[in-house]
Amino acid sequence: MKAFTYERADTPAAAAAAAARPGARMIAGGTNLLDLMKLQVETPVHLVDINRLGLDRIEPSENGGLRIGAMVRNSDLAADPRVRRDYAVLSRALLAGASGQLRNKATTGGNLLQRTRCYYFYDTARPCNKRQPGSGCSALQGFNRIHAVLGTSDQCIATHPSDMAVAMRVLDAQVETVVPGGTRRVIPIADFHRLPGNTPHVDTNLQPGEMITGVTLPPPLPGQHVYRKVRDRASYAFALVSVAAIVDAGGGRIRSARMAFGGLAHKPWRVEAAEARLAGTVLDETTVDAAADTVLAGARGFGHNDFKLPLLRRTLQVTINEAARAA
Repeated sequence: MKAFTYERADTPAAAAAAAARPGARMIAGGTNLLDLMKLQVETPVHLVDINRLGLDRIEPSENGGLRIGAMVRNSDLAADPRVRRDYAVLSRALLAGASGQLRNKATTGGNLLQRTRCYYFYDTARPCNKRQPGSGCSALQGFNRIHAVLGTSDQCIATHPSDMAVAMRVLDAQVETVVPGGTRRVIPIADFHRLPGNTPHVDTNLQPGEMITGVTLPPPLPGQHVYRKVRDRASYAFALVSVAAIVDAGGGRIRSARMAFGGLAHKPWRVEAAEARLAGTVLDETTVDAAADTVLAGARGFGHNDFKLPLLRRTLQVTINEAARAA
């Protein structure tokens, strides 16, 4: 780990201003950043500690939803009675991620900002356009079992690792921020993360120094909340494929369905057209398979990860059936 300086911010605006300086980074739980610093994948010259800004509350919002402070720990968010009752897909996604110890430290804002777990991103001896733009993508011709099959580019096929973000995508969460000048803005989570394109080193649409202050959820949505994560072992593994679903069904018919996917792309993936194919239909294998066709339109495997295409189809079948049976 390289030497760095450190300060503790007093306000969100001050933190944003300090973090906007070249080479500065914010630190909250540090569950991802410290690992990257030890490997010298990240080499900040200055850290801005945002742990004491009072952003650790979960509160009702004016429109009947919920506002989650950026510093709320993952374990606290998963255990909150309002989240468990009204946003069960979020609670389940959080509990599917990492270990208990990490969830006790990791924060809501940091979870949205965690970086890919691509092997080559972590290996500083290998080319990686996300770590060093223009150096190449080792995963394209390398071992790419965990990599993306949707929204990829010739520059990068890494996936976004967060379970929480997939649930927030299906809930249409809004991300609240403050920029270095003190101005606040709201970013729909659909627009928060970026696809790799020609700039895979840029993960989000945040401006330099812009700080997440909270996330708001809409009023509770009707239906069964399900989060299904397929991974290589039962705990402490990232998703090969995950599905966050909210399904409103009864009498063998689907009234409405929302679905978002993890492990498939550079960002949480959602295809509203696939949801429209399920709405108002009789639940059967053919119907869900047609929705899977829509999700997978344009999908491309890279050899080792070809299995993700049929795996997504099977996982979606199980998830929708589970939700409909529970209705």
